[in-house]
Parts: sequence; C-alpha cells; structure tokens
Amino acid sequence: MNQALTPTPAEDAQIDIKAMLLNYVRHWYWFAIALVFCLLCAILYLRYATPQYQISSTLLIKDDKKGGAGSLGDAASAFSDLNIFKSNQNIYNEIELLRSKGLMQRVLTELNLEISYFVDGSVKSTELYKNSPIAVTINRLDSSAYDQPLNIRFIEGNQFELSEENGAKKAFTFGKEITRSYGTFTVTAQQQAESGKTVRVQFNDLRKLANRYNKSLEISPVNKDASVITISLVEPVVAKGVDIINKLVEVYNRETVEDKNQIAAHTVKFIDERLNFLVSELSEVERNVERYKREHEITNVGAEAERYLQEASQYNRQLAEYQTQLSVLESIEQYLQSTDNKGGLVPSALNITDATLQGLIARFNELQMERLRLLRTTQESSPLVAAVDDQLVNLRANILENLNNIKNSLQITVNNLKANTGQFRSRIQDVPSIERNLLEIQREQGIKEALYGYLLQKREESNISLASNISNSRTIDLAMAGEQPVKPRRMLVLLFALIVGVGMPIGALYAKDLLNDKVQTNKDVAKVVDVPILGELSHSDSDEVLVVNRSARTEIAELFRLIRTNLGFAVPHVGNTQVIMTTSSMSGEGKTFFCINLSASLAITGKRVALLEFDIRRPRVLKDLGIAATKPGITNYVVDSSLQLADLIIPSTQVDGLSFIGAGPIPPNPAELLSHPRIAALFAELREAFDYILIDTSPVGQVADAFLLGNHTDLVAYMVRYNYTYKQNIHIVKDVVENQKLKHLMVVMNDAKAENGYGYGYGYGYGYGYGVEAPKTLWERILQRLGRRF
Repeated sequence: MNQALTPTPAEDAQIDIKAMLLNYVRHWYWFAIALVFCLLCAILYLRYATPQYQISSTLLIKDDKKGGAGSLGDAASAFSDLNIFKSNQNIYNEIELLRSKGLMQRVLTELNLEISYFVDGSVKSTELYKNSPIAVTINRLDSSAYDQPLNIRFIEGNQFELSEENGAKKAFTFGKEITRSYGTFTVTAQQQAESGKTVRVQFNDLRKLANRYNKSLEISPVNKDASVITISLVEPVVAKGVDIINKLVEVYNRETVEDKNQIAAHTVKFIDERLNFLVSELSEVERNVERYKREHEITNVGAEAERYLQEASQYNRQLAEYQTQLSVLESIEQYLQSTDNKGGLVPSALNITDATLQGLIARFNELQMERLRLLRTTQESSPLVAAVDDQLVNLRANILENLNNIKNSLQITVNNLKANTGQFRSRIQDVPSIERNLLEIQREQGIKEALYGYLLQKREESNISLASNISNSRTIDLAMAGEQPVKPRRMLVLLFALIVGVGMPIGALYAKDLLNDKVQTNKDVAKVVDVPILGELSHSDSDEVLVVNRSARTEIAELFRLIRTNLGFAVPHVGNTQVIMTTSSMSGEGKTFFCINLSASLAITGKRVALLEFDIRRPRVLKDLGIAATKPGITNYVVDSSLQLADLIIPSTQVDGLSFIGAGPIPPNPAELLSHPRIAALFAELREAFDYILIDTSPVGQVADAFLLGNHTDLVAYMVRYNYTYKQNIHIVKDVVENQKLKHLMVVMNDAKAENGYGYGYGYGYGYGYGVEAPKTLWERILQRLGRRF
C-alpha cells in the first residue's frame, strides 16, 4: 500500500522540478511585468547615461632587470665603477611611482582642475572642461568651498548672476574680484554667451580628486618579459582624460630628470669639497717629501744607493790592489833580508809601479849577474868581486829603505781606503730604511694624487651628466581614446536587465515559498513522516457541500471516486464493515466536507453508509447539509439507555443508501462521554447495520476525542489542507504514526491548486468527454500541454 501511494525519492525529485517550473509559468504575468520594467529601466539608463571612454597610453620603462639601457646622462654613472650609486630601477617600482597620489595631485594642479564647469540638463549634467564660456581664477579658497556649488547665469551686458547653495543671488561684473566667506575669486568671460545661459561651477578638493583618479587609473605591464607598460583611464570627457594621462607622463619624466639632476648637483658639490680638502693634504705630503730628502741629503734613493755600491766596490778593488802590493813588497824585503839569498837575484816588483824601486832592483840584479860572471874567472877574494859586493850591500840597503818607504805610503793609503769603505758600507745599510720611509711618504702622496685626478675626472663627468640627463622612460603611444565607449555597455546592460527581469520574480517566488510556513506540496508531509497518501482533493469554488452524486462528472467528484478506489486497497475488510474516522490538526481543514462527499461516493456504489457526527463540540454535518436535527443524537444515545440505533438514524434525501447520525446536544464533558460503554455498543450495532461507517471527529491537535474513538476505527483519514495547515502540525502526524496512537492512518491532501503541484499527472475532467469546457486562453492551453507532457 505504501509503495503504491507514496512517491519514491526519484519521483519526488522529478515532481519538484516540474512543480517549480509550472509554478514559475503560472506566474508568467510577474515575469512579463518584471521584464518590461527592467528593460524599460535599461533603455532609459542607456538613453541618459553619460558614455565613458577608455583612454590609454603606452610607455617604455628602461628597466635594469630586463635589460633596459640607462641614460647616458645618468649622474649615478659617475661612480658606477664604485657601485655606490648604482640604480635599482625596475618596472614595478616605476608603476608604483606613477600610481602615487602626490604625482596625480601635481598633475591635477598643473591642469587647473581645481575647478570644474558643468551645464545642467533636464536629466543629466555635461562637463564643459575647455569649452566653458567662463573661467574662474582663485585667489583664496577654504575647504568649505568644496560643498558650495555656484550657478553663474549670464545676463545682459558684462554682468552675471551668482546663485549660491543657500539660495542667495547677486549680480556681479565679469573681471571684478568676488569675496565670499569661503573664498575670494574672479570670474572672467571666455566667450560671448547668450543671456540666460547658466554654468554650474564646482570647486574640487584636489586631494580627494587625486584619490578618485588613482583608483580608476590602470597601470599594468604589457607582458612579463617586456618593460613596456600601459596606462589607461576611463573618463567621460575624452579631452580631459587625454590631458591627464599625457600630463602624468610629462610630470613623471620631469621629476625623474629633476631627481637625476639633484643627484648630479650633489655629486659635483661633494667632489668640489673633496678636491679642496685633497689640495691641502697633497701640499702637506709634498712638503713632507721635500723635508725628508733634505734631512737625509738624497734626491733619488735608488741612484744614491747605486752610487754608494759603485764607490764601495771601487774602494775594495783599490784596497785589494794596495794590499797585494804590500804583500809583494814584504816578500821582496824578506828575500833581501834572508842570508840564504845573498847571491841570488831579487824578484821582480810585479805590479809595483815605483820607478826608483824598479831601477834599484834592476841595478841590484845586474850587479849580481856581473859578480857571477867575475866568479867564473876570478876568485871571490878578488878586488873586483869585493867592489861588486860593496855595491850590492849599498844597493840592498837602498832597496830595503825604498821598500820601507813604499810600504808606509801604501799602508796609509790602505787605511784611508778602509775608512772610506766603512763609511760607504754604513750609508748602504741605511738605504733600505731611508727608502722604506720615503716610499711610505711617496705612497701617501701617490694615493692622494690618484684620488685628486680621479675626482677631477668624475667632476667633469658629473657636469656633463648634469647637462645631458634624460628620462628613464620613452612614450611609445600618446594617450588616445577608444572609438566605442566602455561604459555603459549596451549589450551587457540589456543582458543584465533580462537577468534581473527573470531573477526578480524567481527570487520573489522562491522567498515567498521559503518564508511560507504552510504546507505547499505533499513533499512537505513526506519530509517529516513516511505516511501513505490516500488521495488528493482539488480546490473547488462551488458553495455546495455535497458535490458527489451519480451524475456528477466534475473534477472533484472524480477525485472522491479515486479515493474510494484507494480505500479498497488500504485496509483489509473487517467482516463486511469498514469504520473510517476523519480528523486533522486544526479546524477548517475540510474534515466535514470530506466525510460528507466520501460517504456519498461510497453510497452511490450501492453500499449502506452511515456518517456519524462525532465532533460533538462543534457539529457541522447536518448544519452544512441543511438537515434539521429532528431525532436524538449520539449524546442522547449515551445518556439515555432506552434509545435504540433506529431512533438515531436520519436517512439522506439526496443520496440513496446514505444515513446520518447527529451529535445531539453539546455535553459539558465530551471526553468522558466518548469513553462511555454505550459508544462501543453503538459501533457494534452500526457494524451490523451498515457496510461503511464514517466518523467526523474533532482535530487531534486540539482535543483528544479522536484518540478515544481510535479503538473503534479501521482506518483514519488525516486531513491536510494546502496553504492552510502549518508545516509544524505535520509533526502531530509523525507522533501519531510513530507511537501508533491511531490505526492505519493515511493522509488526504485537500484544497489542491496548480501552485501546489496539482494537475500534472491526472488531468481529471479533461479529455474524457465529461463536458468540461476546453481552455480558453493561450496560457491555459500551455499549462494543459505542460501538464500532459510531464
């Protein structure tokens, strides 16, 4: 039973989509109104919105990181070999400089944008920029002037009328100074304007205006590998946007050059100060060199040392020669003094250059040779030999004396040479220390001379760079505006209007459903409790209570017939009788209407049906049917044991086989009365007398009457009314089902309309030849086709 009457999750999802689409289609008029309204607003916006154009310029930045060449006049290049003034410029630093608020504020100041001129139309205002017929020259201006828009209206002659925000109006003459509390200014006429023409003057706070333009200014690299950037601005006044971008580049380049010139000027000043200091230091070092050389009597240490070495070497050579001569003289003297050598010849004096000595030795040797010749022919005692011996003795004495004289002379010379050699050796030993000290002084002198020459060179380079500095950027494309406005975008605005026109009704309907706490679809019941759906009743605009009879072919009559069919599968018959109780969460959910028509639907099949008015607190069955309570009711039967079932039955005059039993007088204790044993006896008699017994009872959400009758029922039809029953009340059904307070509870959905998902899947009354009129409108035909398709 549950599987037959309860939708599966897949079916629920399908039904949700269909219900959602059909819900939107049913409210097509809201979509139509929203679309027309949004499109109309879009058209009016496009008609009166001020078009804005994108102005862009392309700039090449000489980026160090990307190989951009630095300018030849860069002052920092003067010390590039020291790497102390090397530029770290890159494209992103320059982008941030271009974005600076101070730079933009200087641009606006140079363009005189402190004042704006407008002509107000019926809908929008137009900025005149350079086409203004007047010009305002500010002499003094307070911050309060920024909130003081002025209207200047031309009047006849050379006069104009000034209207202020406070409503004050006064005539002035062009060219005359105007003094106000917020400032002093002069208005001059740029061109002749017709009388009555009005120009609105707006004073601008350049700081705020610069912030606004900075936010709208777009600066980005062309690509990651290039040092080319694009500067773009969206502005309604093309000429103004072009001037702002071009002036921005101009001021940026000018300030870049000024920065370089400032660096170069400071560099020159620094070099001049260092040169002045170096001149004095260099003069002092040169005086130290002069003083040191004078103290040590040197001019050139290397040359002096070489001379000392040469003289010392010469003295040593002379000393060796003289000592050799002394040795020779001593050898000759020893030879002459030796007794063994009396008859021998005297050796030659070798390198002795004394002529006397050489002559004496030569004479001595001649006499020795002559004596030897005489001895070969005569005796040693011969007078001739004796004469020669005497001469030899004299010569020997002379030679020894001469030798002694020469030796003394040579010894004196040797001693002098030794003294001179020692002196030169001392001078040579002092040369390294003298040279080292002199080198230190000369090194300091050389460093200062090199630094002096270096600074002279760099001063000239800095002066050249000061005269030849250029900007780090080059303009590739001047600022130009696009041919088509970028704002507003016509197609985008229209598309947005379409989206909003469709989205507004969808959002409104979705919000309406989301905020609605009433049951909208049978899915709201299925979300809370898994309970079978016995059937669904559509909305009926008829005032009749009894809508089911043998000849009725209306939609609601067919739905009652479907519920009657479902009853055959709901609960197995208990004997030949089936007791059906109808209840709900609250009054007004259609219990009485359902009981009356379900009873009639069962009765027209030939069954004996009894409808009991057990809502003894508020009985409605007989009253709604217009039947007079001429017989005793249920309360009478309980309290009066003499009454029989036949005394209570009221036969229906409209439907054969249908009988009614009224509630009787309203008792003071309904709950106790329903627990009376006579109630069980009543149901026992009814089961014997009728095929179906229907009970119209009180709502379970308000009183406990239905639970007291639950033991006597075979099936409970729980009424849930669309757009009436609160979703929270479904939890009552859940409590009843989970705790088995009533047997075989099934839900009947009442008062279904198209927005509740009703009508797609059944199509009652349509297409079966029951005489129901065909749809008359286009949307009704569309709804019908959609319902059949789904």
